[in-house]
Amino acid sequence: MYSGIAQAVAPIVALEPGDGSTRCVVRLPERLLEGLQIGGSVSIDGVCLTATIIERELVSFDISDGTLAVTNLGDRQAGHRVNIERSLRAGDENGGHNVTGHVSGTARVAAIHTGDGAMMLRLAIPEEHRRYVFTRGFLAVNGCSLTVAALDEESGDVTINLIPETIRQTSFADYRIGDRINYEVELQTRIMVDTIERCIRQSLQKIS
Repeated sequence: MYSGIAQAVAPIVALEPGDGSTRCVVRLPERLLEGLQIGGSVSIDGVCLTATIIERELVSFDISDGTLAVTNLGDRQAGHRVNIERSLRAGDENGGHNVTGHVSGTARVAAIHTGDGAMMLRLAIPEEHRRYVFTRGFLAVNGCSLTVAALDEESGDVTINLIPETIRQTSFADYRIGDRINYEVELQTRIMVDTIERCIRQSLQKIS
């Protein structure tokens, strides 16, 4: 489990395709290496991955072809920067919201507006997940816990406002219109919406 508060932005050093998976090597800052062991979980752009090799500051993660297909990690190349968060430990402060690291899908960047050091991102959320997104609700974007500023229910476009500090601590400034960004809908919202829809369907079946 993660909080959605990026702890660092780190570069991908190498991507090594294999049989059914790709080894992704990331250079982590020293402060995030403390206590990290083989098998430990790390969020890379919102995707929960397992550390498989640790060689000083270089940490390797094996990404399955299936994960590459449903996340934007399949678009990444050596030199690209990614958001990093170590998994939460018991007693850690959660300054964002509960993020599982199981990405719901990817959204295309539909628009970018910058000014006074801030940034506005408009993301095109696929139809299958629009019912889980609400204005002022949580949405994890590339692993970052963010608030939905506006939602166009017809187009599915979601507006996210980023303050200068968030831009400084993340890789959002690297993205351009048309790029894919990982998103994860908030788990409790998804459970609530699915439960309500199921109850309504069952009630209508009884009536009919």
